[in-house]
Amino acid sequence: MKGTVVALDEIDGRRAAAHIVDGVLDDLLIDPVEAPGPAPGAIYRGICGRPMKGQGGMFIDLGDGHGFLRQAKGLTPGDPILVQVTGWPDEGKAPALTTRLLFKSRHAIVTPEAPGINVSRQIRDEEDRVRLLEIASEMMEGSEHGLILRSNAAGAEDGEIAENIAEMRALADAVLGDATGTKPELLVDGPDAHLAAWRDWPTPDLLADAPGSFDDHGVHDLISATLATRQGLGSEGYAFIEPTRALVAVDVNTGGDGSPAAGLKANIALARALPRLLRCRGLGGQITLDLAPMPKKDRRQFEQVLRAAFKRDGIETVLAGWTPLGHFELQRKRDRLTVEL
Repeated sequence: MKGTVVALDEIDGRRAAAHIVDGVLDDLLIDPVEAPGPAPGAIYRGICGRPMKGQGGMFIDLGDGHGFLRQAKGLTPGDPILVQVTGWPDEGKAPALTTRLLFKSRHAIVTPEAPGINVSRQIRDEEDRVRLLEIASEMMEGSEHGLILRSNAAGAEDGEIAENIAEMRALADAVLGDATGTKPELLVDGPDAHLAAWRDWPTPDLLADAPGSFDDHGVHDLISATLATRQGLGSEGYAFIEPTRALVAVDVNTGGDGSPAAGLKANIALARALPRLLRCRGLGGQITLDLAPMPKKDRRQFEQVLRAAFKRDGIETVLAGWTPLGHFELQRKRDRLTVEL
């Protein structure tokens, strides 16, 4: 099917959301079987614990566990503090926290620590930008908070945008007004799969949210194909994607093509597909690419394609570069858990 479909359903009692573009699974969100800690985006009133000497950080008591705040200058054990979870923790580690709170909805993000009103750069139509700024200025009048209007706001009705802004402003005011309690408490929970899909994905051509929508749109088959170890790269070859305890290994092969340019073509095909495959599988951390053989002069072209592909991806990824053995390494933020079915 051509066009975009967002399907909302459940898998084994867990909420799940699939974003399908022209018949290909472009993104996948599934609530975890058992979360290893608080979900990213959750906001707590925490209590400062012991500082980590030499690291500049501090453990924060969240009530249902502990988190780690890297920048803890001026904080004293026992102080209450508002913090937000920034990502899923590695096994045996505390989740990372930040004091820069974001109150995020579909069209707007309220930013208490960053005053001013900004419009997403993806919205290029000047009339649209002026319209959105007028709505934002009216809804944020008298507030000290900042505001970012997201790209989804471009096609939304004025009233819907204004309602979004009002909700996030009220939530920010309520949370900041509850900062001085003496006990740790969860103030805002992180989003589940359905809420995150509504909040972060663009408006689809078709929204399928009735029970059984995954069966109706073949989502189970798409998930199985995306989670397979071997991934086809069209006529250019294939790749194996294998998560290990230490890193994610990606091995690229040219298949039956024996031409001098076969390696570059396979590697470029992998570069274009890799952000989607990592996103759908929830893979992060250290990623090592064992690429198909290609001349060193072609490395720059490969890097340009890889950088452009990840620029369009919503998850922070650092391109670390080449190793002495000719592998290419990346570091990807763990803001999702590895998909388990």
